[in-house]
Amino acid sequence: MRRAGLRAACLLVAAGALAGAARAQEALQPYQMVRSLQLIQDRLAAGDHAAMPMQVKLLELTDTRFKNAGAEDFREPKNLRALLVYGMSGGNPATIKAAVGRIEMDATDKAVAEGVVAYLGGQPAAAIKAFDPIHPMTLPADLGAFVALVKGSLLASEEPVKALALLDQARLLSPGTLVEEAALRRSVGIAVETGDAARFALASTQYTARFLHSPYASQFADSFVSGVIALNMSLSLDKIADITGMMDSEREKVIYLRIARHAAIDGLAGLSAFASAKAEQDKGGNGSRDDPRALLYASLSNMTSAKIDDLRATLGKIDRGRLSDADRSLLDAAEAITREMTAPAKAQVADSQKPVTEARAEPAAAPAIAASPADGLAGPADAAGLPPVEGIESERPAGAAPAPSPEATAVPPAATKTPPAAVAATQHEGPAVAAADAVISDTKRKLDQIDQLLGASPQ
Repeated sequence: MRRAGLRAACLLVAAGALAGAARAQEALQPYQMVRSLQLIQDRLAAGDHAAMPMQVKLLELTDTRFKNAGAEDFREPKNLRALLVYGMSGGNPATIKAAVGRIEMDATDKAVAEGVVAYLGGQPAAAIKAFDPIHPMTLPADLGAFVALVKGSLLASEEPVKALALLDQARLLSPGTLVEEAALRRSVGIAVETGDAARFALASTQYTARFLHSPYASQFADSFVSGVIALNMSLSLDKIADITGMMDSEREKVIYLRIARHAAIDGLAGLSAFASAKAEQDKGGNGSRDDPRALLYASLSNMTSAKIDDLRATLGKIDRGRLSDADRSLLDAAEAITREMTAPAKAQVADSQKPVTEARAEPAAAPAIAASPADGLAGPADAAGLPPVEGIESERPAGAAPAPSPEATAVPPAATKTPPAAVAATQHEGPAVAAADAVISDTKRKLDQIDQLLGASPQ
């Protein structure tokens, strides 16, 4: 009841702050304005994108209020804490630095203030040093949650285990807020970097269940796709399906398309085939096979197992006009490989039918496909032209650990040996067919040329 009353009061404060302009902001205490700002940010985290303009305006009003605040205002501990929270909520660094310079603080508050100023000033080493003696759980919850979030973000690269513990503290101190949203989102990225599949799955499940509609969810999507690729050996397909099953149909499809594309390029045939099939199926189980991207990625995953004629026919049905430049390059690569696999075979069959006394021509060498990774394939994660997972593209908050980019892990082609059925067939179909099968089998071993053609998986 008390919490509901506080939320209602904060909403009234926010409305008053926005409507009353200069008069209202002078009448309100700084901590009241910061609480209103936090409430709006929590609405954003829950998916209320209409609150974005309100956040921008309230940030402006709050900044003015702190600029005009005198030393007497900060004798109230709540206003001092509000200043520090404001700084870690996207506040103006210049305003924070100026205000801190004219306030008398005890040792703990001074250390936190120094850390915030260094953090906002792009000095991570100084910020880490200032925050080092500070234990978030000993601070008031409103301040401790932000300190844990910032400190965890700063330590993500050097001390990931400690960073995850701090992010857990941030969530504990501020559940259901933008702080928890950011802590979960960054936990996903750290879990990918450390190779912790269990933590990755847990954090991804929690984020999807609670904050999928956040305007920052596109960053989660980047980390999730990267994690599925990087952790493919220790992450079950069922677990991936469980997580994406909580998404709406469009988001689920886009996620699977992105996974399929990265997996196809990185040589993860099984994962690419799984994701392509999922992308072609809607929530009701009905087919949705008109997307040329899903068809292309599925074809790439079947390069070493499908019949060549069937594969060429499938590639020929893909509408090039509905593909991005990068995916048209993928299609060109796939078609080049299929031509490479069939042309020498036909030459070998024709050669096997010549008289024995006639000199045989040497099989033509596989053409070298010269292309650099920059040929329309290198670039940002959305280079494939896929629709964004979220309609709002957000800027990465300062200090956030960037999503790690999984290294391209090429795997040997699956079909490097002639299947037993094919061996049996050659015993009855004559030397010409056997020669053709041998050439095709040899050509399949050369499929690693796709890696050379495509380069590393786009980030």
